[in-house]
Amino acid sequence: MKVKKSGGAGAGAGAGAAAARTEEELGRKALIGPDDVLGLQRVTSDYLCTPEENVYKIDFTRFKIRDMESGTVLFEITKPAASEREHNDKKDIDPNAGRFVRYQFTPAFLRLRQVGATVEFTVGDKPINNFRMIERHYFRDQLLKSFDFEFGFCIPSSKNTCEHIYEFPQLSEDLIREMILHPYETQSDSFYFVDNKLVMHNKADYSYSGGP
Repeated sequence: MKVKKSGGAGAGAGAGAAAARTEEELGRKALIGPDDVLGLQRVTSDYLCTPEENVYKIDFTRFKIRDMESGTVLFEITKPAASEREHNDKKDIDPNAGRFVRYQFTPAFLRLRQVGATVEFTVGDKPINNFRMIERHYFRDQLLKSFDFEFGFCIPSSKNTCEHIYEFPQLSEDLIREMILHPYETQSDSFYFVDNKLVMHNKADYSYSGGP
């Protein structure tokens, strides 16, 4: 298992490196690359690619978040095996199922400095070169942090495990208070690229009030 630290930038730092883009502009592009999403100024309202564009059959099967200082596991989820999921009636399956996660944390989460996120994923019968994830977190229309991780090369038909280290920015007390008082107004976009082409887009929102 490889442990990789974020190469991301804090609010305002990463945004200046790429030309500003709107979701509407990107929706008209045939190919969306890393610089395009780095130029986004707010969370997207819709997905920028379809599930069918995941031609590499990348499937995230397990996800775990832990506090790096204490080792405490904060969140863990494992998806059913693909064979088990195929037994479901496909007519009733939302095409975006599995692309959105809602997280519920306590206020203490906002004061953590380092969090490790372990992901397990499988790939199909195509080799994957330059597998990269860009994850952008917002509170309302304010960019909190942009994370940038490289998965590297994945061999065909493989199962892979990787832990990414998130270095969290120090938030002001006023901002922490607002984020606690307004659950699910903190949101993120996770963009996945192969050879600089967007192939997956997942979304999430977050509550830090300690309850649903």
